[in-house]
Amino acid sequence: MLLEAGSIVEGKITGITQFGAFVALDEGKTGLVHISEVALEYVKDINDHIKVGDEVKVKILAIDQKGKISLSIKQAILAERKNTPRPPRPKRLDTIDFSKKTSSAPLSFEEMMNRFKQDSDEKMQDLKKGLESKRGSGSYRRSTGSF
Repeated sequence: MLLEAGSIVEGKITGITQFGAFVALDEGKTGLVHISEVALEYVKDINDHIKVGDEVKVKILAIDQKGKISLSIKQAILAERKNTPRPPRPKRLDTIDFSKKTSSAPLSFEEMMNRFKQDSDEKMQDLKKGLESKRGSGSYRRSTGSF
């Protein structure tokens, strides 16, 4: 496989240092993954994320004139996520769709407002019931006479 900047290749971790990890690639080449490019989150100890002998996918960031290859595990992960299709988001059930007509005759502004107010009042009552059950009866505060 041709090694060029931007391509994603597989390699094997051959060595770990405080600043990164060395990865053996095709054609007998070796590249370096800097510690900041090992994982999506902050990496304090590289040994918590990878170990010698691990097979990893890496993205080739750059190849300089001396032949040093800069690699990134993090960029390979992000590229795979970008190419993976996401499942469609579920529709929210608590939203009101005013575009749907429930009757054949169009609703007047007052009718739409009354329907909205009724839905809103019902939701507020449900919300208040939920909060009251979480707060308790409040008898402790009343019996001690202080807040």
